[in-house]
Amino acid sequence: MRTDLYQGHDYYNMDDLLSEEHKLIRETARAWVKQEVSPIIEKAFEDGKFPRHLLKGIGEIGGFGPYIPVEYGGAGLDQISYGLIMQELERCDSGLRSTSSVQSSLVMYPIWKYGNEEQRMKYLPKLATGEMIGCFGLTEPDHGSNPGGMTTNFKDMGDHYLLNGAKMWISNAPFADIAVVWAKDESGRIHGLVVERGMEGFSTPTMGGKWSLRASDTGELIFEDVKVPKENLLPNKSGLGAPLGCLDSARYGIAWGAIGAALDCYDVALRYSKERIQFDRPIAGFQLQQKKLAEMITEITKAQLLTFRLGQLRNEGKATSAQISMAKRNNVDMAINIAREARQILGGMGIINEYPIMRHMMNLESVITYEGTHDVHLLITGLDITGENAFK
Repeated sequence: MRTDLYQGHDYYNMDDLLSEEHKLIRETARAWVKQEVSPIIEKAFEDGKFPRHLLKGIGEIGGFGPYIPVEYGGAGLDQISYGLIMQELERCDSGLRSTSSVQSSLVMYPIWKYGNEEQRMKYLPKLATGEMIGCFGLTEPDHGSNPGGMTTNFKDMGDHYLLNGAKMWISNAPFADIAVVWAKDESGRIHGLVVERGMEGFSTPTMGGKWSLRASDTGELIFEDVKVPKENLLPNKSGLGAPLGCLDSARYGIAWGAIGAALDCYDVALRYSKERIQFDRPIAGFQLQQKKLAEMITEITKAQLLTFRLGQLRNEGKATSAQISMAKRNNVDMAINIAREARQILGGMGIINEYPIMRHMMNLESVITYEGTHDVHLLITGLDITGENAFK
């Protein structure tokens, strides 16, 4: 069982930009991760199961909807606080952060923003504590990067809606109590509906065989003539912009989380380079290893500055979808490259579970693809700067 020695790295004194509340939130999350998750995460990854007993603890540190207003059970925190929590969770494992960010940005966010007061009071307080867990149904077997092509649909049956279709690659699905599902009405307009476990015709089979995000439970959502009460439709926003607004929040969290994974890989590689002796000296003294480490902390620092500024823009309500795409793409790419370089510094030791680097590397192969692939985010930036749509 590995001892978690991580203390943090702040080459440009970023902490000077944080409030005391920000630092307390980060340290609380870090302490919980070290005590409750780090000792068991390698086994959870190997077993391919999310340790569900952690759900209550995630809620206690504010990991579920920290920016949700207090009256709905949230902590009422700002966007930088949310980012710092995501960073600390993914510093441990991307699957842990996924569980948290799905609940926060893809379940609680749409209910808060697009739901009515009755829906907010019914679901949000229980989601905030982890008593209730949700998932987000957008991606389909034949529609990933083109969610607007979805075929999942519902019909108005008078006193209820009849929902049919399927969703795939859904984090938290196997144990979720509710699913925020995006489907087309009879006119082809996209709406969000809250589907509850136990509704006849609704099933959530687990997807196996993953070599990535193994400590996160992934499943499908199957709808076979599911009768959804009309009061379960989110009334305040429809169209493709509704789910994409949720993805903005989630991608923002990923931008912070990826920094956490990069920091952990850098931390492990730096420690190892000072302890590993070859040719009668620590390998940290060799130029090629210093090159790797210096480039790692440079890229991490650039990502920290980019993402902190994005957090400020989010707090001010000024961040654009394209700005969020840039941060998500840049930071995940940065993290996966750092994981690969860190693995090389550790040599053969980099592939065994005594160290977290190979696990981070495999996890990041999913993070670089989900919630907008690496290439799709590049084209979002391209569209934003040229005005020309390369998707069509």
